[in-house]
Amino acid sequence: MKSAPFTYHRPTSVDEAVAILADVADDGGRILAGGQSLVPMMALRVAYPTHLIDINGIDELNRAAVDKDMFVVGALTRHSRFHEPVAPGPLGQLMTAVCHHIAHYPIRQRGTMCGSLAHADPSSEWCLVAATLDATLVARNSKGTREIAVGEYFAGAMTTVLEPDEMLVEVRLPLLEPEEKFGFYEFNRRAGDFALGMSLVTLRLSDGIIAQARVGIGGAEENPRRLAEAEAELTGKAPSDAVFSAAAEAAAAAITPLEDTQTSAEYRRDLVRVVVRRALEQALAYSATSTTERKK
Repeated sequence: MKSAPFTYHRPTSVDEAVAILADVADDGGRILAGGQSLVPMMALRVAYPTHLIDINGIDELNRAAVDKDMFVVGALTRHSRFHEPVAPGPLGQLMTAVCHHIAHYPIRQRGTMCGSLAHADPSSEWCLVAATLDATLVARNSKGTREIAVGEYFAGAMTTVLEPDEMLVEVRLPLLEPEEKFGFYEFNRRAGDFALGMSLVTLRLSDGIIAQARVGIGGAEENPRRLAEAEAELTGKAPSDAVFSAAAEAAAAAITPLEDTQTSAEYRRDLVRVVVRRALEQALAYSATSTTERKK
């Protein structure tokens, strides 16, 4: 199939882009960055914007850099930018490990992190990263800019709190402490398929005790999120099989799993036990000197 007719716009600045969006938002205007989700949806007539605002000519949005204690990723930064570590310390290693699980190599050459966040697919790896690390998302319209805490951003599967006239211009990720460890594990039926369940965890140990833990899950519910129940099973305890098993059980019990014709709720609940446990095991074995074994 082919897409429905649309009017094409190619702004050269953010101001111009949001001005156009203000005019056409109520008439089905959409932002185009990588297009790896939107264009196939248009071809299948699942999405049919009447105005397409192509932001690929806005160089200022192609940004990935440290700003104070945050790592800022602009709306045109491709997945492939993170094939090798860009952010300093464990965060750079984490992003590289996650990046190699996103779809396939050609898609990573065009798709963008902010595009994934705007699309808000439950199985998006970057959405899980944002949720687990408590990212801040920056939206812009013709009236100004607002910052949105990730905990307030997702509003359901493929739904966010972005207004029709708002463009997501960047995401801000907190830098990780040098001693923080991370683990990431996802399950899909074939390499490159959408994840049925995945987990990202970070651990900070002090004198052999878990002083701080983040446990995030994605692909299993409508939105990715941190699981306080699993984190409580880890904090203040020494890492062990029993502690990790308790955290995985708490995670499985806490979710409201997605169901579809091929995957039952109970299957996804059991899968969460597995992905959380394996992500924790990876974190315990984490070495900041190499992420080779984490890559596909």
